[in-house]
Amino acid sequence: MRIIVVGAGEVGSNIASNLDDDHEVVVIDTDEERVDAITYECDVMALEGDGTSGVVLEEAGIEDADLVIASTDSDETNIVVCGAAKTVDDPFTIARVKKTDLLRTWERTEEAFGVDVMVCTDLFTAETIVDIVNLPGARDVDSFANGLVRMAEFGIDADSPIVGETVSEADRFEALTFAALIREDEVVIPSGETVIEDGDALVVIGSVESTREFAGELTPLLTVEQASEVVIIGGSEIGYQTARLFEENGLEPRLVERNARRARELAERLPGTLVLQSDATDIDFLVREHVADADIVIAALESDEKNLLVSLLAKRIGVERTLGVVEYGEYVDLFETVGMDVAINPRLVTAEEITRFTREQRTENLAMLDHDRAEVLEIEVGEDSILLESPLHDVMADLPDGVVVGAITRDGELITPRGETVLERGDHVVIFVETTVLDAVSSVL
Repeated sequence: MRIIVVGAGEVGSNIASNLDDDHEVVVIDTDEERVDAITYECDVMALEGDGTSGVVLEEAGIEDADLVIASTDSDETNIVVCGAAKTVDDPFTIARVKKTDLLRTWERTEEAFGVDVMVCTDLFTAETIVDIVNLPGARDVDSFANGLVRMAEFGIDADSPIVGETVSEADRFEALTFAALIREDEVVIPSGETVIEDGDALVVIGSVESTREFAGELTPLLTVEQASEVVIIGGSEIGYQTARLFEENGLEPRLVERNARRARELAERLPGTLVLQSDATDIDFLVREHVADADIVIAALESDEKNLLVSLLAKRIGVERTLGVVEYGEYVDLFETVGMDVAINPRLVTAEEITRFTREQRTENLAMLDHDRAEVLEIEVGEDSILLESPLHDVMADLPDGVVVGAITRDGELITPRGETVLERGDHVVIFVETTVLDAVSSVL
């Protein structure tokens, strides 16, 4: 496809780098330095200009474009970009927005604003937080096959109960596949004799129940249903949406907001949440309000540094699990190293969600792992698929290394893959694929 990406910030750059191998990508940005940087980093055509301008869009080749992605930091600009693109031609348009109100307005009217798909960063980030909180110890979580299949990534440290075990010893669950170990700069496709080491990141794919049971073996931390106390620090839109989703799960979280006016507003909008008006970076307040009794603390302030500080303070007073919103992607690994259990970058999760829509011709769903070193794909088996009507052990022999079939669903039922399993037309298959072999594999699946 010919894809025009407007906005070369963190979201746009991630999207462009994910797409440049398979598509003809044009990136537009008003910032000359960003244009120069993305030209150097990615195999794309980059233009300096205003993406809301029909002239600039024509220069980018809008007449031949299949897809326009508006990913600037301005909601209004992104909507105007999509509308401008529709006046020149009729490409499929995707707009990134932060304001949930814009998403709700768009949902009421089909193709409102000239936008075919709207991805709301704040809402999607809140949903990601709730998914991760609900699977203790997980760094990353994604669902496939209409929720029947769960993919999760777990960090393994020296205290993990499975460190030093072989995969065959650790994999004691009927509906679970150990798909990969991410070890420093290497992706290891494990066999039964592969030893799990300190520092590994383990990717598993399986049923919701088996994934949760496995998480329970790795850590004594509580799930959302088990947690008696969840504290959200920060009444940002992400903090609000997270609290609202927890309320929908039957929890009564506490939310701390410094601004008195915002705190009153949130208290009115969140009837099931106790809203406290205070500065959560004050350790005396945290002690006084017994935040140490919380099972989970979520830092959703609008400052990366304050989110780290809150996480470290929570750890210091005895909170076992902390999650923090980190807007600057380069901070994610650093913050997790110094003490934040899970750092969630809204721009990265938004870029991943938008990238899904470019893969719909060959996949039903997609999750990217470890800065796109691997992907988990959901595909439907068709007439031309190499998977059709052959035992899996025969199919795998014809595929390159770096591919693992993690789960299969048929007519709404989960099938755990085995060597003798034969796939049928219409089956949904969840597959782990190293990025280095993705093109070769996708063409035959």
